[in-house]
Amino acid sequence: MTLNLGVLISGRGSNLEAILKAVADRRLDGRVALVVSNRAAAAGLEIAARHGVPTQVLPHQGFPSRAAYDAALVDALRAREVDTVALAGFDRIVSGTLLAAFPGRVVNIHPALLPSFPGLHAQRQALEHGVRVSGATVHLVDEQVDHGPIIAQAIVPVLDTDTEETLSERILAEEHRIYPEALQRLASGRLQVVGRRVIGGLP
Repeated sequence: MTLNLGVLISGRGSNLEAILKAVADRRLDGRVALVVSNRAAAAGLEIAARHGVPTQVLPHQGFPSRAAYDAALVDALRAREVDTVALAGFDRIVSGTLLAAFPGRVVNIHPALLPSFPGLHAQRQALEHGVRVSGATVHLVDEQVDHGPIIAQAIVPVLDTDTEETLSERILAEEHRIYPEALQRLASGRLQVVGRRVIGGLP
């Protein structure tokens, strides 16, 4: 199937750009129907505009609850006939309201080899724990933070000379590679979720 993607961002939008490039190169059977940011200053909005993709700024301030904000997100996404939601540097935890609207179709990228180092500053956590490898994970989103079934992972060695910044940059390069690949697996219809396992994902 062709994915009709809604991409949620909060910042520079580098994973959004990787998705858009994959679509343009026909490596991803889909289109980005809408980019939504909760922050008006997000640089990713300019990336979307350069590619002719509709954008919407939906600030989270002023909503009485996370669910109320997510209900507004759902309305915006459905108005563009979105069927799959890709979180790409979106700095908010999504609620069951969004997940119920797009069951099994909300995807996230995280800069660690989950289940290790969920949450914020995953690269810093990896360095502080002294691990020898880290990486990136694409997973389906559930109601726990960085917890849902894993679609794809990529391993990145941790060097003795690494800082949080250098490790982050090398992990980001892998994110840009595996996120479109994982979305293409979803588009192919070959993914099957059994419990917390995904069959037909990437190694």
